[in-house]
Amino acid sequence: MTLIKSISGIRGTIGGKPDEGLNPLSTVKFTAAYAAFIRLHKSRKTHNRIVVGRDARISGEMVHCLVTGTLTGMGFDVVDIGMATTPTTELAVVTEKACGGIILTASHNPKQWNALKLLNERGEFLTAEEGAEVLALAEKEDFHFAGIEKLGKIILDNRYKERHIEQILALELVDPDAIRAANFRVAIDCINSVGGVVIPDLLYALGVREIFKLHCNPHGNFSHNPEPLPENLTEIAGLMTQAKADVGFVVDPDVDRLAIVCENGDMFGEEYTLVAVADYVLSTCGGGNTVSNLSSSRALKDITLKHGGEYYAAAVGEVNVVNKMKKCNAVIGGEGNGGIIYPASHYGRDALVGIALFLTYLAKKKMKVSELRATFPSYFMSKQKIELTPGVDVDAILSKIREAYTTEQITDIDGIKIDFPNKWVHLRKSNTEPIIRVYSEAHTIEEAEALGYEIIKEIKSTIGL
Repeated sequence: MTLIKSISGIRGTIGGKPDEGLNPLSTVKFTAAYAAFIRLHKSRKTHNRIVVGRDARISGEMVHCLVTGTLTGMGFDVVDIGMATTPTTELAVVTEKACGGIILTASHNPKQWNALKLLNERGEFLTAEEGAEVLALAEKEDFHFAGIEKLGKIILDNRYKERHIEQILALELVDPDAIRAANFRVAIDCINSVGGVVIPDLLYALGVREIFKLHCNPHGNFSHNPEPLPENLTEIAGLMTQAKADVGFVVDPDVDRLAIVCENGDMFGEEYTLVAVADYVLSTCGGGNTVSNLSSSRALKDITLKHGGEYYAAAVGEVNVVNKMKKCNAVIGGEGNGGIIYPASHYGRDALVGIALFLTYLAKKKMKVSELRATFPSYFMSKQKIELTPGVDVDAILSKIREAYTTEQITDIDGIKIDFPNKWVHLRKSNTEPIIRVYSEAHTIEEAEALGYEIIKEIKSTIGL
């Protein structure tokens, strides 16, 4: 059994002994620590409420009962929005003027996993410093449960799916009339989680009349590996040609990542989900700034410069991208894993917003999805890793690699990224195991892989392997 305690939340496999996995004891402890953290930092402008939403995982109901019971035991009222997407829960925190929120989801991890994703009063993920404080409170068990007179209550509210859809329809750059006129045939794969509840309703509200559904029953028994990568999406690829669908959409279990499938069954490429939506937003707004993390495709930078804007890179992690977006007043941003952050809606990855913006763009361009994909700069990415023996000084290795490439553009806000004129490589150390992840990108997959192999060879030479 596995339990991973990190600044972004607590995730683990269900079951095991008291000191293993995401079991009832660990769930209560970390929920109580989060509540204690919120109590220490609660603004007077917010209500004494914490929002709780969950995806459709098999363990969701069990974890949900533990979390809501613990929060009321800590003296907080819980706004229970039931089965809801991550972006829906983020929006609910703001709408309720709550002092925080917890999303019960392990995102793209398999069904045996679950997690507590922790939000602040703005419906955004905690910073590294805030996450560390929660972990310290849990380690010391530095929290006190409420007495009988100060117990919280549970407020059930199952209307947030509709509110989220209404908010999307009200966005200036979403055009349901154009989508309706395009008469799109849309295929979807919702991995038997909460997307199967909300995405069909969103598409119907946008004016889509024909929807071909895969795995939309939210029972949590995921039909395939839930990460929306090409190797996991063979079924919808086949459905595209069989159903003569115009576009396919695939989401992960909590609906914050969006993968797109072309009409011919080819993958649009998760790196290009953000690129396409950004191209639409920038072309409509007359330019603007964009942000993605260091491991995302250079294509976003190319598109941004084409529209006269400035591109900025952030350290890996949604909270880092959001902070950078705020600093540079970005009009669109996100991550190359299919995560779109559109500030006009909210500062969180939102596949629902991505679907609405992409369909609007597709309707206005009057092109096939494959034709639209061909208009963007073509890059290929390789993702490799090098496993090291415990005790190896990873920072020293990265420092030596940096010294070897001083003539190139170096970014060191998150590991080492080396930008060459027509390619790049990004080296990041793992926080949980002796591994260096090596991401590289070039105009062909052969070039990208060769660059990764070259760097790995240099690392091995540095440590005498």
